[in-house]
Amino acid sequence: MSRTATANRKKPAPPTTRLARWWLKWRFHLNILLLLIPLGFMPAYFKNAAFFRGDAGLGERMIGDIQVGPWSLTLAEVHDEGPESDGPAGFVKEFNAALCQACISQVKAGYMRVGKPRSLRAAGAIFEGSPYRLGAEVPVPTTTQADDQLWITLEGWDGSVHQKAIPLSEASPKTIEWLAKNGDKP
Repeated sequence: MSRTATANRKKPAPPTTRLARWWLKWRFHLNILLLLIPLGFMPAYFKNAAFFRGDAGLGERMIGDIQVGPWSLTLAEVHDEGPESDGPAGFVKEFNAALCQACISQVKAGYMRVGKPRSLRAAGAIFEGSPYRLGAEVPVPTTTQADDQLWITLEGWDGSVHQKAIPLSEASPKTIEWLAKNGDKP
């Protein structure tokens, strides 16, 4: 721009409305407020980060140590609540497990399902993740009964398969409550 063009430019007129004057005076303070609002969500963020990092344990509700054949694992419910909808797949319940230190190198795969598996092919939801924090999303049919069992299947590298059943009421009392309200409904 030339010198004459900048000299001929007029200053903007001062705001005339009350709202415009208020906006010019307080917009800096409102920006500070926008920076402070996320701080209110930080405690929940750090809680979730510690949980998923493993610092806060395996889950909200520990079920305990379970002996499956020669191996053992520690099992926990991820959330202490009923099953969650997984869209067209139905309802699922999340569990986390940790293998014992001695059996990490011996266990090839782990599975979990509601009801006794017919075969290894139908053993249920596979555990995913590291041996120190395995996760499985177990489908929970609405036809599940309160006295049904949660079956854990562990497969070894040597080809051996071991199973253990625990009552669903012991594994997830909130699922039993959920079934009483929502079971067998279309």
